[in-house]
Amino acid sequence: MPNPYFHFKQFTVRHDLCAMKVGTDGVLLGAWADVENAKKILDIGTGSGLIALMLAQRSKAFINAIDINANACKQAKINFENSPFHDRLTIEEQVFQDFLPSFKYDLLVSNPPYFTHSLKSPDKNRNFARHNDSLTLADLIGKSATILNPQGKLALILPFENLENANILAVENQLFLCRKTVVLSIPNQPAKRVLLEYSPHKTDLQENEIYIEKSQKIYSEEYIALTKDFYLSV
Repeated sequence: MPNPYFHFKQFTVRHDLCAMKVGTDGVLLGAWADVENAKKILDIGTGSGLIALMLAQRSKAFINAIDINANACKQAKINFENSPFHDRLTIEEQVFQDFLPSFKYDLLVSNPPYFTHSLKSPDKNRNFARHNDSLTLADLIGKSATILNPQGKLALILPFENLENANILAVENQLFLCRKTVVLSIPNQPAKRVLLEYSPHKTDLQENEIYIEKSQKIYSEEYIALTKDFYLSV
């Protein structure tokens, strides 16, 4: 049976109540998203609350998290309350399309559902977490554009094959790609994921790539540098 929790340097993430467990995608986004000028952050589809906790460790921002799944919200609430950052974290069971905040955000982050064409499992909760039936990429980007500060950022991690569609949707919603990191598992393999940062304010595009491992089961120096403040050992 998999471990029901994952220890990081400054907090622990329990994930026994939610469908999606702690994984590399969430860790990448939590370590990569730009929090430098963020005072108010929204984590969309928080799941266990991993990304929100990572951003809380990296900033002094107040972080709201939302999720459509009741068990995920219970899980995130437990993790938030047991963290050193509990006074800056909130969780709400909410459909993002219906979310109506009273202010705009400096940073929006999401590790969204993205398995559009893959076979679904018998687990309904896992389907909600992994498939985009409840939150399409069009809805995610379109709604995000309406609640983002003019100097704010939207940070996403997506399958690499969704890059072109995400860029088209961003342009349609007057968002500009300002940072892109292509994620590869190991050298000489096709890209698996891409980290994307959009803003209503146009800037020069910064782009690079990162390998998770430089060889089988040996983490790359770039990945270690990115995640060293979180993993107990890499």
